[in-house]
Amino acid sequence: MDYSNTHVGILGLSIEGIDSVKYFLSHGARITCFDRRSVEQLGAVYKDLQPKGVQFKCGTEDYLRDTKMLDLAVRTPGMSPRIPEIVELEKRKVLTSQTKLLLENLKNPIIGVTGTKGKGTTSTLIASMLSASGKTVHLGGNVGTALLSASDSFKQTDWIVLELSSFQLEDCTRSPHISVVLRITQEHLQNQDMMATNFHLTRDDYVRAKSPIVRFQTSRDYAVFNLSDETSRSFADLTPASKKFFNRYGKADAYVDRHIVILKEDDSETKICSADDIQIRGDHNLENICAATLAARFAGCPIQAIIQATKSFRGLPHRLEYVGSYNGVEYYDDSFSTVPETTIAAVDSFVKPMTLILGGSDKGSDYREMASSIANNSRVINIIVIGRMKEKIVHALKEAGYSRGLVTDLPSMHHVVQKASTIASPGDVVILSPACASFDMFKNYKERGDLFSHEVHTLIHQSN
Repeated sequence: MDYSNTHVGILGLSIEGIDSVKYFLSHGARITCFDRRSVEQLGAVYKDLQPKGVQFKCGTEDYLRDTKMLDLAVRTPGMSPRIPEIVELEKRKVLTSQTKLLLENLKNPIIGVTGTKGKGTTSTLIASMLSASGKTVHLGGNVGTALLSASDSFKQTDWIVLELSSFQLEDCTRSPHISVVLRITQEHLQNQDMMATNFHLTRDDYVRAKSPIVRFQTSRDYAVFNLSDETSRSFADLTPASKKFFNRYGKADAYVDRHIVILKEDDSETKICSADDIQIRGDHNLENICAATLAARFAGCPIQAIIQATKSFRGLPHRLEYVGSYNGVEYYDDSFSTVPETTIAAVDSFVKPMTLILGGSDKGSDYREMASSIANNSRVINIIVIGRMKEKIVHALKEAGYSRGLVTDLPSMHHVVQKASTIASPGDVVILSPACASFDMFKNYKERGDLFSHEVHTLIHQSN
């Protein structure tokens, strides 16, 4: 497309924002970037883009004051659509986003995946299954890879797989060709990132923000839903697409039975894998494999390619990732677990005695169900609680009747890992699965997980 006579505003220099600059520069646009950070804070990004003719409005509270001059505005997902200037751009019908541009302009078949947790694993599994069947696949979206600047090189036969957050979906008016809706609980009900402004006022708003993944499908499209999750299941009523369902707790088009994934087609059933066949832990990941299998079948993947991709899949960083063993104790990094539901899934993935590391900053979560699950699980023998939500989590644990080992007031990840190494016994596991955001003590969940891994590896190396 030719944007040579278009003044494009990039609202927020996130990963997507920087990629959008590259795309519109290559299409001849005049570009102004708007960001809350100062030129100094932008650092290398500013130094790279400013010589290319990109203009900047940044570093002040009213950095969005000059958006009225824009012909097109590309909003980063972290920027709230409720900001007055953004509302005005929407009224002028010049507001878009990278996800909207991909869904509206690409002629490729697109698979979109959403849910509260598991969408990164499921998206990557789907991409692996498509690749194993000989298709060319581009994986992007919320997994951290922005695709817009590369889209000019895509062939129309290439497949696109997008992990889609509520923030990426909330203003979309197109849906993917194949949509996957995983379990939906609640998320993003409070703003965590000081450089972002977006969050959802209520759980209903959060659920509604995800609905465009199916709302604009046609009868020529396909959709996959979690039969055992009421919210995911309700999305099936929003689309005329062909539908399939997966289930961890009973039969469906794909389901888990005694830790085995079964694909049911017509009158036949095929084993895809068992828990012993794969390199990722937990029945929640078997559920993700069910979802990915159905999407891959809708995309025409042979069953053998699906099985091959599933068995070779190693998982994603910070999702129950094995870090190492010290003094007979295994350490696992599940730093991506930022809500109670994923911590419950992590705990349920182990049969060995556990030392569990919880806590961080608030996401508006209710910890009572998690606390009850932990209190009733005799395998959780020690809990270390850190961060801003420490008192709320400890209160929930005590209210649930938890009375085993409990440690608080550790100031850093170094102290956390050192303490865990002294209270865990040979044959135990130590799991960092915080059930909280990370922004009180760490830059993000990746830094939290990386520091945990660093401290564990330090222990291991000191013992050698």
